[in-house]
Amino acid sequence: MASSKKLVLVAGNIGVGKTSLTERIGEKLNWRTTYEVVATNPYLPDFYKDMGQWGFHLQVYFLGTRAQQHIVAANDPRSAILDRSIYEDFYIFSRALRHMGNFNERDFEAYHTIFDVVIQSLPTPDLLLFLRAPVDVLLERIRMRARDIESSIDPDYLALLGRFYDEWMDDFDLCPVLTVPAGELDFVAKPHHLDVIIGYMQDKLAGKEDVIFPPNGEK
Repeated sequence: MASSKKLVLVAGNIGVGKTSLTERIGEKLNWRTTYEVVATNPYLPDFYKDMGQWGFHLQVYFLGTRAQQHIVAANDPRSAILDRSIYEDFYIFSRALRHMGNFNERDFEAYHTIFDVVIQSLPTPDLLLFLRAPVDVLLERIRMRARDIESSIDPDYLALLGRFYDEWMDDFDLCPVLTVPAGELDFVAKPHHLDVIIGYMQDKLAGKEDVIFPPNGEK
C-alpha cells in the first residue's frame, strides 16, 4: 500500500464489531483511531426514556461530534480509521427513528438540511469498510459485551437497521467500499482473520477495484 495518508471509515450494524476492528487495525498499522462517543453523551439517557422527545437532540449531538472527529482525523498527518461514519447518522439512524414514529417529519427534514450542509464541508474518505453480519450473530455479540444500555435491544430493530444499511450500500458512491463478512470472520480471537481483512483493505486502498471477499470470508 502507498505510504500516503489514508482516511478509512468503518460502518455497520450495532454489535457487528466496528470498535474491535478499528482498535486492532489501528494497533497493527499504527494508525490514528477514533471511536463513537457513547459514555459521555449527555442525551442518551433521556433518549432511551423518551425517544420521541429526544431523538432530534440526540441526532444533532451525534452529527456535531462526528463531524468534529472526521475533520480532526482527516487533518492528522497519520492515516486514520473511525469506528462509525457520519453518514450513518442520516441514512440509517434518523431514518429508523422516523420509521418508528420517534422523529416527526418536520424534525426529520430540519435534520436532513443540517446534515447536508455539514457533510458538504467534510473531506472525502478513501475507503468505507462495511461490516455485515446476520441478526443472530449481532445479538450474541451484544450479549457478550454486556452493555446495560443495549440489554433490551429488539431483534426487529436490528433487522430494520440491516435493511437500511443494504439500501444505503446500494446507492453509496462517495468512495470505494469493502464489504466485510463479519459473521464469518472472528478478528478478535483469530489474528489470521484480522490479517485477511487488512490485506483486502490494503488492496482496495491501492486501487484494486475488483477486490471482493469470497463467500466464506477467507482468502
